Amino acid sequence: MAYFTDTAEVDKYIGGVFRAAADHPESGPKMRAANIVLKVYYTDPACEMNVLMRPDGMSTSLGPIDEKADVVMMMKSDTGDKFWRGDYNLAVGLAKGEVKAKGPVNKILKLVPLTKPLFPMYRELVAEKDAANA
Repeated sequence: MAYFTDTAEVDKYIGGVFRAAADHPESGPKMRAANIVLKVYYTDPACEMNVLMRPDGMSTSLGPIDEKADVVMMMKSDTGDKFWRGDYNLAVGLAKGEVKAKGPVNKILKLVPLTKPLFPMYRELVAEKDAANA
């Protein structure tokens, strides 16, 4: 069974960590400086998430947007959950084909080290859900 019950949960937790990243003192400025639009198509449950990383701020939304994505990624929602817990190597996932990407993947791989300080924030976000599922 999938970890997330619906799109709203994917947005609450994975979208939530992206929203929190904007204000993170270490990761936020570097992610904003990347100046990219990341689109992630999650499955199980299906969800289209857009993360705009701009020098003047970051935003995360669901559904289609007018801006063209610089990088498009596709993965199971459970894979996203494992990544944000710190339990999934994105580069290995790309190599194995578990995660698919279009566009300059090197831009995303450069951001991966910036996500490590966010893992505790994500685990805190999902702690209540984990306790309820235990």
